[in-house]
Amino acid sequence: MAITAHPPGEEIQFDWVELPDPPAEWGVGANAHLLVGALAHSGRWRAVLAEAETFPHLVQSIDAVLRRLGGTARRWRFDRMATVCHPPTGRILPTFAAVAKYYGAGVDICPPRRGNRKGVVEKANHSAAQRWWRTVPDGISIEAGQSGVDKLAVQMDSRKRKLDGASTTVAALAEAEPLLELPTRPFPAELEQTRVVSPQGLVSFAGNHYSVPPGLTGAHVTVRIRLGEDDLHVVTAGRAVIAHHRRAPDGAGQTIRDAGHVIALERAVLASFSDKAPCRTKVRLPPSAAAQAEAEKLRGRPETDVANRVVIDLSHYAAVADRLRQAPNHEDQERESE
Repeated sequence: MAITAHPPGEEIQFDWVELPDPPAEWGVGANAHLLVGALAHSGRWRAVLAEAETFPHLVQSIDAVLRRLGGTARRWRFDRMATVCHPPTGRILPTFAAVAKYYGAGVDICPPRRGNRKGVVEKANHSAAQRWWRTVPDGISIEAGQSGVDKLAVQMDSRKRKLDGASTTVAALAEAEPLLELPTRPFPAELEQTRVVSPQGLVSFAGNHYSVPPGLTGAHVTVRIRLGEDDLHVVTAGRAVIAHHRRAPDGAGQTIRDAGHVIALERAVLASFSDKAPCRTKVRLPPSAAAQAEAEKLRGRPETDVANRVVIDLSHYAAVADRLRQAPNHEDQERESE
């Protein structure tokens, strides 16, 4: 088998990994989506969790992987993803060509039945699936999951390598790769995520919570952002914008509330408040016909029936109390005898 040469800084290989049975809290369905990017020369890899494999999610994930690697190689290699190329022909889509141009990279598509062209990223996929995914517990947040895969990728930089007979590591090889600098901001693709409004009038996005007007609890809304911009919009199914926020840093755990939403929520609470005097009357509710009929059934049971023990007759307690009151006090009798 021929070995493909990979000069330093020449190629980065990308691939999606679909990971089964993610934690329900992630809300991504039957599979989690992990985009892995690996430098072909050194073998250094980084990976990013995404909610889907759509074009905006791919662009967002590529940018995140490149920033974790510290730059981009001159060529990007993919298999025949429908978001990157026309699968039957391998022709690059104009939309994706614009993304690659923005980062200063070219795009290479693997020929049919030539999966070995991106063997470096395939090995990284295996490491992520076997050494990280199998240990992810239920109930963990997606931000904590991302932190776990980041730690594994950094740990694997210590793998040993041989270069021209000399021992080295993945980290040392990667640091010497001449990567291209990245643009200040990601490619401005528009990303949309569907969310459900919480009882507190909040929607979650990227590890933070953002307010919407009151009265929308349980409604499905769409969070819309443009990559590289700091604004966030929440829109209804009819595409009406109901909230506009300044984004908090991803994963910061912040709750961002619009002042207008807070005022509207206070008014809704006050409108439901009543200043009427509390009810001071007690209404006697005699036993219903059904309750009386059930009581008669219990009274008609034989004396030995265990069910009779659940019928409380207060006259028995009254008789016991009378006997106790009439019984002589033994302590007083002892004093009199002395």
